[in-house]
Amino acid sequence: MTWCARAFRSRCGYELKRCVAHLTGHVRPIADGTLYPAIKRLEKAGWLSRQTEPGSRAAPRHVLTLTDEGRDELRRRLREARGVEISDENHWSTVLAFLRQLDDPDQQTAVLRRRLDFLREPSSFFYEGERPLGAEELGDPFRQGILQIARATSQAEVRWLNATLKALARQDPC
Repeated sequence: MTWCARAFRSRCGYELKRCVAHLTGHVRPIADGTLYPAIKRLEKAGWLSRQTEPGSRAAPRHVLTLTDEGRDELRRRLREARGVEISDENHWSTVLAFLRQLDDPDQQTAVLRRRLDFLREPSSFFYEGERPLGAEELGDPFRQGILQIARATSQAEVRWLNATLKALARQDPC
């Protein structure tokens, strides 16, 4: 979601790369070969505009700004986040970091409920046939560690989601 890093202010490509890397780079570094083609696609769609400004040194800076159409598209993508945007930790972190861009608590709630539903589904990193295995069923302490860490993380997120959903429900004017 290169979109999200654009939501708040204009930035040059290097600043955008750094911003996106802060959200996802701890797991997946952002390569120029990934970011700059994405920027070009967003420009071509009319969702980003580019202005050239003098640089602090000799080279000019290309500053990118989200257009009104781009902001609408960002909000649509946040509102309709599904699939990998809900299930993948990096995608989800990006959606969550910018969910405030949706002004409507009902829209925010719908996205959070999709994540909560995903977290409530039985899953594991290890399976016996189609059945997910729990940490207690594994003899390998390192695999047990993977599952125990994932379980603790999921439990903490479910608690946060439930608390946040309650807070959003209190904001509902109806």
